[in-house]
This record gives sequence, structure tokens and C-alpha cells, in this order.
Amino acid sequence: MIEVYIDGASAGNPGKSGAGVFIKANGTIEKYSIPLGIMSNHEAEFHAFIKALNICITNGFSNSVVSFRTDSELVNMSVEKEFVKNKLYAPLLEEALHLTKKIDLFFMKWIPSAENKVADELARLAIQKNSNEEPNKSS
Repeated sequence: MIEVYIDGASAGNPGKSGAGVFIKANGTIEKYSIPLGIMSNHEAEFHAFIKALNICITNGFSNSVVSFRTDSELVNMSVEKEFVKNKLYAPLLEEALHLTKKIDLFFMKWIPSAENKVADELARLAIQKNSNEEPNKSS
């Protein structure tokens, strides 16, 4: 089983943002710290999820059991219900759900922040990696 821990963070709301992705796969560990530009914290959480899904697909985990862990109740509930109230996040959820269909056995579980410290640290590091150039909100 592949375990994927994700977190999005923003310095301000909106503010410079980053995604942290921590993957335990077949005895190896992968860490990603991805700057996201300027966005809200909730947007950063969705972008972290999308980035992690793309990493898993690119790395050939599509035929594996892939279990995502997030401390974002919004992302977790949105994926579970396949619905989000705030229309701003609807395109992000749609993209994420499309990507989840490319993984044979996809699971998502909400975890407390205390169990997501590595992904959180990676997301905070990614905030510092943002340049002062025009932000890029694409995923």
C-alpha cells in the first residue's frame, strides 16, 4: 500500500502558499515541497491534493492501493461527498475527482494535524520557495 500525506499552507489568507506531499511507497520515502503562488489556505489544500495525485500517477502508482491522508476536513469531506459548497473550489474538486479515477484503489482519510507534521513542514518550506514574481495558480 502507498501512503500519501498531503498538506497545503498559506502565509496570509490569501498569501504565498505551498504544498507538502510525503509518500511512503514500497519501502521508500519521497518528499515534495511545491510553491503554489498566492492563494487561500483552502485553495492550497486542494492544490496539494491535485499535485499529490499527479505525482502518484506519474510514478506509476495507479495500479496500487493508494491511501491519502489529509488534515483538511474540507478536502476530505468534499472528496467523500463529491461536492463542495463554495463554487470557487468546484473546479479544483472536479480535477481532483477526475484524477482519483485513474488510481485503481484510491482511499482518503482525515487525520489530526499532529499526525501530518511532515507534510505540514514541507508545505511551510514551499511557502518560502515562492518567488516575488507574478503568482501562478495553475496546478
